Amino acid sequence: QVQLVESGGGLVQPGGSLRLSCAASGFTFSAYYMSWVRQAPGKGLEWVSTISPSDGRTYYANSVKGRFTISRDNAKNTLYLQLESLKTEDSGMYYCTNRRPNDKSGPKGQGTQVSVSS
Repeated sequence: QVQLVESGGGLVQPGGSLRLSCAASGFTFSAYYMSWVRQAPGKGLEWVSTISPSDGRTYYANSVKGRFTISRDNAKNTLYLQLESLKTEDSGMYYCTNRRPNDKSGPKGQGTQVSVSS
């Protein structure tokens, strides 16, 4: 059974940083693309970033390119998202999923809340 547990969210001021983590189990983590998606209050899911299974290729939504960095540790079955230069519009619930770029249909955990406010 796929299990995804997101953590690392919090309240930060504009311009601040956070590092999100996603602990995965129940599937062969190293064989899957892994992605982050987010949902702002009252809005639909938005794809944020994806990393390939083993060669490190990364993909980013235009809204986060240059500010967010996705990475993974296949030995630890863990996905990361480093958030820099945060903006108020980055606020929302962040989820990880084992899908390719722009595919928001996969399983997700409980999410981790990111709030950017002064």
